[in-house]
Amino acid sequence: MRVGVPKEIKNHEYRVGLTPGAVREYAARGHEVLVETGAGTGIAADDEAYVAAGARIVPTAQEVFAEAQMIVKVKEPQPSEWVQLREDQILFTYLHLAPDPEQAKGLMASGVTAVAYETVTDRLGGLPLLAPMSEVAGRLSIEAAGAALKAYNGGRGVLLGGVPGVAPARIVVLGGGVVGTHAARMAVGLGAEVTIVDRSIPRLRQLDELFQGRVRTRVSTLEAIEHEISEADAVIGAVLIPGASAPKLVTRTMLGHMKRRAVLVDVAIDQGGCFETSHATTHADPTYEVDGVIHYCVANMPGAVPLTSSHALNNATLPYGLALADKGVAACDGDPGLKAGLNVQGGRIVNEAVAESLR
Repeated sequence: MRVGVPKEIKNHEYRVGLTPGAVREYAARGHEVLVETGAGTGIAADDEAYVAAGARIVPTAQEVFAEAQMIVKVKEPQPSEWVQLREDQILFTYLHLAPDPEQAKGLMASGVTAVAYETVTDRLGGLPLLAPMSEVAGRLSIEAAGAALKAYNGGRGVLLGGVPGVAPARIVVLGGGVVGTHAARMAVGLGAEVTIVDRSIPRLRQLDELFQGRVRTRVSTLEAIEHEISEADAVIGAVLIPGASAPKLVTRTMLGHMKRRAVLVDVAIDQGGCFETSHATTHADPTYEVDGVIHYCVANMPGAVPLTSSHALNNATLPYGLALADKGVAACDGDPGLKAGLNVQGGRIVNEAVAESLR
């Protein structure tokens, strides 16, 4: 199969769909790989590195889209990209269609078969292609909270770990999954006071054991959320419903009970966000203020660390991408987990959770 890798064009997105190491694996299986010139600049991989791995460099994205039978990306296609897709192509990338009806319409109109990283599942029902970026985003969320809390960025002027004689910051993590666990790990490591809120008591037991009592845990109720965010210096939104829009756990009314210049970091923003007042921001302009509360809602957080992120992502996506390259869409028939990644096919939304969110 002819596999194409265009350069990412979303604001401050420096990751790349295939690293040179991944290209070498595709080439070893007999596939032709086309890479847009400069696609690997963000991970310090020049065109020569891709050529050495077996790729053919093409000068424009238009040529990649025109020639490739499968397009491998990182972020969802932008309007200028989805109009170049066609019905005899496979698109393999993050899509996050639930909060993005315009993209959904564009992909359906193109006729492309779109497989979304974020809804591919493993044998245990986990999300193996979302997990590595969730790990990165969870860790980055604490860095983002620490930066936004600084006075010169409009925050409360609180140091996450405090100092002897001065209390540390209070961090509330909404959601005890991959993002929440890694956020808590970073926050605890910096010396912050951390509370994890989750609706699953068994998961809270696991987290209590994992952190050996170094974090507080609370069952997710309206009362618990209202109380915890009222005491928080920073709140990390880390909830996920696979394929569907994130639930709005913090309403605008609740902001009135929060500390002035406290920080909300919405890691769920790719799925519409879990704070009612969230809207997507970029690395170029990451924060805004609503009712005295600072919001950080960057939709491609892992793009800030593209070298780490691209390699972590490729480690996870490679076997699935090779299966699609080897067998085409038929690869989904023999792999229920890969089939769960099918979001768009034959001009319609075929993933039930995504379809329900778009109704």
